[in-house]
Amino acid sequence: MEHIKETLLDAREELKRLEHIIYVSLKYTRTVDVILNALKMLVNVYDLIIEAMLEKAKKEGKTEVLAKSPALRATKLSEVYADDPKMLQFLSFYWFLKSILKLPQAKICEYRRHVALIVDLNNTTAEINIDNLTNCERFAHKFFNYSWMLVSGKKEEDE
Repeated sequence: MEHIKETLLDAREELKRLEHIIYVSLKYTRTVDVILNALKMLVNVYDLIIEAMLEKAKKEGKTEVLAKSPALRATKLSEVYADDPKMLQFLSFYWFLKSILKLPQAKICEYRRHVALIVDLNNTTAEINIDNLTNCERFAHKFFNYSWMLVSGKKEEDE
């Protein structure tokens, strides 16, 4: 159980670094490269939380092995928590982030307040700007808090 909590605490530290990128670095360096770094860090946060949740599932006997690749881990976690709509929502967002990082990207308004990363998806366009990135960071905090509740049975502040 300690290793699971350590992995979640690593995710929390990564969230702090993500907050710094969004609220400090992006404020002074309004470039798409900073947005991309924030998205990559967001994926790293999700990878750590997914790893911790799979370790918990393995300890409870819900799965036998931990996959090596992060994408396979997320798929396995979605199978383990197939009846948990909240977990599936978090994992759906994770796959959305992964797809954004893989697709061709464009930039608009670099060095200005409305700097944005533009990605063409199947039938739509995704625009990642400072405001969207802030919402993504808040959603990652919700995922962290939800995972912490599943692992420890109580809120992080209660410990």
